[in-house]
Amino acid sequence: MNAQPLSPASPVHQARILTEGGTRAVIVLDGAAYSLRITRAGKLILTK
Repeated sequence: MNAQPLSPASPVHQARILTEGGTRAVIVLDGAAYSLRITRAGKLILTK
């Protein structure tokens, strides 16, 4: 899978800051909560 370049207008957020140094953060979209997790392999997983 090839990563597409970010447009200059795209906001950039550091995952480690979102998780406050841990491995999980909760992101809310329109009242629905999603879990963002950093795996031991350094990958991101977003689940509802």
